[in-house]
Amino acid sequence: MIKKKIALLLSLLMIISSLAACSGGGKGTALVAGYSPFSSKFSPFFYSTAYDNDVQIMTNVFLLDVDRLGMIVEKGKTGETRSYNNTDYTYYGPADLTITENSDGTVDYDFALREDMKFSDGEPLTADDVIFSMYAYADPTYDGSHTFFSLPIKGMEEYRKGMSTLFDLLVEAGKDNKDFKNWDEATQTKFWEDLDAAGAAMAQDIVDYCIGNGYNAEGDSVAKCAANWGYELKEDATVEDFWAEILKAYEGDYKTAIDTEKASKALDELMPTYNDYTIGIETGNSVDFIEGIQKTGDYGVKVTMTEVSAPAIYQLGVAISPLHYYGDKSAYDYDAHKFGFPKGDLSSVRAKTTEPMGAGPYKFKKFDNGVVSFEANENYYLGAPKTKNVQFIESQDQDKLNGVVTGTIDVTDPSFSLDKIKAIQAENSNGEVTGDKITTDTVNNLGYGYVGINAKNVSVGGKADSAESKNLRKAIATVLSRFRDVSVDSYYGEAASVINYPISDTSWAAPQKTDDDYAIAFSKDVEGNDIYTSDMDDNAKDEAALKAALGFFEAAGYTVTDGKLTAAPEGAKLEYEAMIPADGTGDHPSFMLLSNAHDAFEKIGFNLRVNDLTNSADLWTKLDAKQAEIWCAAWGATPDPDMYQIYYSDVANGHKNPGGDNDKYGIEDAELDKLIMDARTNTDQTYRKAVYKSCLDIIIDWAVEVPIYQRQNAFIFSTERVNIDTVTPDMTTFYNWLREIHNIELTK
Repeated sequence: MIKKKIALLLSLLMIISSLAACSGGGKGTALVAGYSPFSSKFSPFFYSTAYDNDVQIMTNVFLLDVDRLGMIVEKGKTGETRSYNNTDYTYYGPADLTITENSDGTVDYDFALREDMKFSDGEPLTADDVIFSMYAYADPTYDGSHTFFSLPIKGMEEYRKGMSTLFDLLVEAGKDNKDFKNWDEATQTKFWEDLDAAGAAMAQDIVDYCIGNGYNAEGDSVAKCAANWGYELKEDATVEDFWAEILKAYEGDYKTAIDTEKASKALDELMPTYNDYTIGIETGNSVDFIEGIQKTGDYGVKVTMTEVSAPAIYQLGVAISPLHYYGDKSAYDYDAHKFGFPKGDLSSVRAKTTEPMGAGPYKFKKFDNGVVSFEANENYYLGAPKTKNVQFIESQDQDKLNGVVTGTIDVTDPSFSLDKIKAIQAENSNGEVTGDKITTDTVNNLGYGYVGINAKNVSVGGKADSAESKNLRKAIATVLSRFRDVSVDSYYGEAASVINYPISDTSWAAPQKTDDDYAIAFSKDVEGNDIYTSDMDDNAKDEAALKAALGFFEAAGYTVTDGKLTAAPEGAKLEYEAMIPADGTGDHPSFMLLSNAHDAFEKIGFNLRVNDLTNSADLWTKLDAKQAEIWCAAWGATPDPDMYQIYYSDVANGHKNPGGDNDKYGIEDAELDKLIMDARTNTDQTYRKAVYKSCLDIIIDWAVEVPIYQRQNAFIFSTERVNIDTVTPDMTTFYNWLREIHNIELTK
């Protein structure tokens, strides 16, 4: 079974599109893009999927933008020329940015907006629209995915305190509450009826998801679906019973239960009255403005932060949304601390969630029968788009390639595997992925695949940081690493490559093969000597890897007799479990790696027990419970390589505030903590890259993560219907064809 367990690690970057596409013909026709299904949340404030995000990106401009390397463009008004792939490109944006680090430790971000921008309805874009947008993101009741409110902006904390949503207060008070100071009994009764109904609706959504995807080989009852989701119920159980069991597992935490266990629908979709409970209720004292957000002129805004924060600049790139559309101009008076809506009441913003509007290249027209329709924005500041109409149409992955072949889709993003590559090659007369029928453009995925090893669960004597424990994990990692190449190549072919550091190759901080200290992961033995030589064949390399592994095992305290392990030291074992969510069929890029490693380990008396999970929920359950030993998964990444969320352990404070996913690895390293924080509080990229290299070396030394692959995403275009010469050149992870959609032309 496949469970959609969505964890929001790090903030979603609103200035970058995950993908998009379009289609064409002659005059009056539309570019048509094949997309995965939408959820109709097309708001820059409240989108929840990458596909909905692309819809709002089509209609908006953002305070800051990025170049092909994911670096912020600071001179958007005047334009910045930067070289990529030996070609100079000039990048523009809505504003120039000046950053000033002050002597008191604060940092000023001064924005000077262009003065010629208009929204698609002809209204001018000014500093008031920027300030309105920032206050919407900063509101105490804001519950979208953007994390602008978490920035260390001067006065932000004082502005957000003293207020909670009616939803949160009702949940905190509980069903038996008798204090009706902030609401009446009827409101409370209705709320709990609505919330319990939403829980049952979520359980039904899970059932529908399991049945719809064919995950229940033994039947489609609620109980069978629940079992596929990791819950045991009686055979005659109802969705209400299912919901009760979920709620029990989360100790009554309604919101977390729904946000974590959902199959496809978010809480506001499951609960039709959700917005009725998002109103803010004052619970204490607060201020009515944010001191660090200042209007410096009709086209000027300054944001002051209390400290240096290198990742913060990406979160400043908010969508500049029109005050007159999402808010109320009569409720805006900067000097009187009124910002376009009552504090704690985003109802006017929420009301426009399904119909976005902004100053982007296209105007949203409608969403009907699975088709999002756009029309060119004649007021777009970079020039009116060359193609008047664009459509995003919902398509299943298996239909995307065929859509381009048959002419119903002009551009899309099919999953890029060996089978897809062969199918594309078969359509082109030259047998290549780019030819007379289909043009293919690939970019690295913003993330990477890895094998994780928990330092506490795979250790000697329960001491995760000891030399013996590290050597145990290095023994395992050395053999796993040996089989990366063949496993990745057999699954992806040229659509992925093996990586040697636990960081996405898309990052500017990723070590390069040309670097003097670049090293192949786990290619040294316990004495620090090279394991492999250039004249070795595959069999010799296999033997060399096992010999090196035995050296590490012995250094970890294992007993080695005649080339085999015969006893493990106290607190360690001769067998560890490796979990892989491969649907029970081996369908995973790292499955061959684990299988080969298992066979190799058998030769030296060690058992790597491969658990091919039919229910991927088991993996996440064990990871959350800190019970996993070895597992296969993938990380998502962001343009900034901040490592806090994954590797920061907070050793100095007794591990009280670790990064969000640190416990998956169990690292507790004071030096790593210091380096992560040093990199966070310095904006010099050269310095940060060197610091992150030191971080990566420490992570490799702990042997808690074996980097496996960097896969590619693909955009395919109809060579016959799209003028390929007008498509964005040199696309990258951070700069795909949607970024210059206004330049795309159709062939006649």
